[in-house]
Amino acid sequence: MTTRITIPAAEVRVGDQFYDGPAVSNHPTFAWEAITHIHVVDGLIELITGNPDAPHGEFWFEPDEAVTVVRHPPAEPEQPAPKPHGRRSQGHTG
Repeated sequence: MTTRITIPAAEVRVGDQFYDGPAVSNHPTFAWEAITHIHVVDGLIELITGNPDAPHGEFWFEPDEAVTVVRHPPAEPEQPAPKPHGRRSQGHTG
């Protein structure tokens, strides 16, 4: 289950999803995008969505400024496959 939470910008994690609002291009997007990088610059929090080497979303916040994100719970570890019982059928019939 995903959770929509409002937290201080300093607590945002890589992988949280952030609502980017309308884009400035000809085709505005209203989408939740994953945070891919977080930087602290001169005491401000910089959140980056997308690849920083390509066009991306860049958002700046004060560390204690409220930010709403969608956070997915951590994945549960996979359970090991059950081991077969020690006996195997020999294919002989009665």
